Amino acid sequence: MTVRAVEVIAEADVIAYHSARHGRSIARSIAAGHLRADHIEEALIYPVTTESTDHPGGYRGALDEFYETAAARLAAHLDAGRTVAVISEGDPLFYGSYQHMHKRLAHRYPTEVIPGVTSVSAAAARLGKPLAEADEVLTILPGTLPEEELTARLASTDTAVVMKLGRTFPTVRRAMERSGRLPEAHYVERATMSGERTERLADIDAETVPYFSVSVVPSRIADLPPATAASPGDGAVAAVPGEGPMAAAPGETAASTASPAPPGEVVVVGTGPAGPLWLTPESRGALAAAEDLVGYTTYLDRVPLRPGQRRHASDNKVESERAELALDLARRGRRVAVVSGGDPGVFAMATAVLEVACQAPYRAIPVRVLPGVTAANAAAARAGAPLGHDYAVISLSDRLKPWEVIAERLHAAAGADLALALYNPGSRSRTWQVGKARELLLEHRAPDTPVILARDIGGPEESVRTVHLADLDPHQVDMRTLLIVGSSQTQAVRRDDGTEIVWTPRRYPEG
Repeated sequence: MTVRAVEVIAEADVIAYHSARHGRSIARSIAAGHLRADHIEEALIYPVTTESTDHPGGYRGALDEFYETAAARLAAHLDAGRTVAVISEGDPLFYGSYQHMHKRLAHRYPTEVIPGVTSVSAAAARLGKPLAEADEVLTILPGTLPEEELTARLASTDTAVVMKLGRTFPTVRRAMERSGRLPEAHYVERATMSGERTERLADIDAETVPYFSVSVVPSRIADLPPATAASPGDGAVAAVPGEGPMAAAPGETAASTASPAPPGEVVVVGTGPAGPLWLTPESRGALAAAEDLVGYTTYLDRVPLRPGQRRHASDNKVESERAELALDLARRGRRVAVVSGGDPGVFAMATAVLEVACQAPYRAIPVRVLPGVTAANAAAARAGAPLGHDYAVISLSDRLKPWEVIAERLHAAAGADLALALYNPGSRSRTWQVGKARELLLEHRAPDTPVILARDIGGPEESVRTVHLADLDPHQVDMRTLLIVGSSQTQAVRRDDGTEIVWTPRRYPEG
């Protein structure tokens, strides 16, 4: 208890506290040594806690009626000129029972809220482990959330505390396991009180877990060696095999110098087309958990610096070398995230990593691919719903396939009246492909077919314009532009607010 809390109890005429129907109040037991014989005690006993009720308003109705009655009881003392102290374990406004009295009384009577030590802080203190350090994000979750929601939030945060265990413990444990946080998770029961227990969460029997317990996933930074924790972002730039910290000695292959350490893991992560707003919770968690980040410099720059992580940045044209580096790191027991833009399986790094992972030296290395928001879907959402029916995705880059193949696929997709998402339409070294594609598409599509030019979607220079196919200017297209070409059914409509939306109907006409 704080000094101010002791002072307020000493000055109060009435001491109020909540309890279940058994009548035992943790708040009262904490303050018992400061209660006087002449204190008027108001035990606010809940009609229900977790059991069912026959109240006509159901569980919520029963509680609302109780809060109204309890507030009226306290109001009667206040109207009589008595000072009332409502005592609450932890902090009164942090998942506390007092907050229901506060909402009903604070606007009617002079009120002071005395902050308290939360179970979150008490649990961390008992474990002797920092909750968060530097730029880490702490997330506090009620165990009553659905399992999928718990899993997503645990995967995406740096550190976490899950409260309200008890009957929710099996769900919380599964969420910890599914999110990959179970090895880090600790269990604290009745922190600072009699019967206190602290253990690894994985070792806890669900049948022994009371409501007054929490799970703590503490700071990762705190477990790093001091020299590592003090140098966020340190790492090496790996451009090609044979350079950087993992290089083999002359005359040796990487395979021949590999240590016998157990294999780590490679996770290929899609960051979406721009930044963190389109990063999935699963991907965010994988990036946070990685010991090494491997990727194209532009994509690595989107990932926040984390103490202890090593970064291996390289040029955009060494995909196979990046994949081999990542797998070599994993073979040495490292947790590696290969960072890709958009969705890693769409013209991106997943294929490069899996191609190398299928070679003999790397077939035992675990590899996972996590989906991301691809540029086509992001651009379509900005424009409306131009990909609302069947569509094809084609790259106009002839760096890895002949233009003749691209032209054949454009003919086939356009002839089938599919909407088209065209990736990699142009660059400084490729300036003619867009013009050729326009000529080819005009053989199948009307000149006024809507074409969306989506540039830098989600970035600081984002722009979305719609033009007619016949008016498509190749000089307005660069490598940061994605083109969406409508089908014969695609509509471009200007609405009353002046905005233009493009959409393709889900229903296709017969015949």
